[in-house]
Amino acid sequence: MSTWRLPEQSWQSFFAAQKGQAYFQEIEQALRAQRHAGQVIYPPDEQLFRAFELTPLDKVKVVVLGQDPYHGPEQAHGLAFSVNPKVKLPPSLRNIFKELEQDIEGFNVPVSGDLTSWAKQGVLLLNTVLSVQQGKAHSHSKLGWEIFTHNVMLELNSQQRPIVYLLWGTHAQNKGKVIDNSNHQVLTAVHPSPLSAYRGFFGCRHFSLANEFLKKQGEQPIDWQLSEEIQHDSNQGQLF
Repeated sequence: MSTWRLPEQSWQSFFAAQKGQAYFQEIEQALRAQRHAGQVIYPPDEQLFRAFELTPLDKVKVVVLGQDPYHGPEQAHGLAFSVNPKVKLPPSLRNIFKELEQDIEGFNVPVSGDLTSWAKQGVLLLNTVLSVQQGKAHSHSKLGWEIFTHNVMLELNSQQRPIVYLLWGTHAQNKGKVIDNSNHQVLTAVHPSPLSAYRGFFGCRHFSLANEFLKKQGEQPIDWQLSEEIQHDSNQGQLF
């Protein structure tokens, strides 16, 4: 029986179906055992399903698909690409902001990398693996989370309300192959990592294209602007 606090509202029936399955119980047992053995796991248990708490199923407008959480202290808090306030912006998030600055008129690059306001507007910031050991990227990739997020994608695909999927990089695009509902729109590009961003992420215009699609469907577009501007000085470093 699951002891995790699971999202309610419109995700409740989905989670009820998952928690009865062996794979879901095995993930919980594995994380409990690792924490008991003294391993540091990110994010904390109470934030594992934060994306679902902030973005109810019946409010999802946009899906941004990441891979696994940041594995440094104080970074991950349950939202893909997002970091806690006052944490240094990771390179991929800096590149996301750089594209927004070019794509969305008047967008100002923020100091904080906390994307909570996007989630509250209907942007599901979903990592395909929901946990990670400290300092060990992809350490939970075989834990069973991929089954869980495959089922999430199937659930999203079944929604008749139009959704925009922003699939950056091969991993996200492979995960998104289940999206075949003609009501939805799928936008693909390379990953915003510094290793690939200049090969097609910059200039993809996914943020404005997503809003154009939403407006055509009679939906309120996303306000991508976050609070506070970045001060372009030597303390901030270069935007990759």
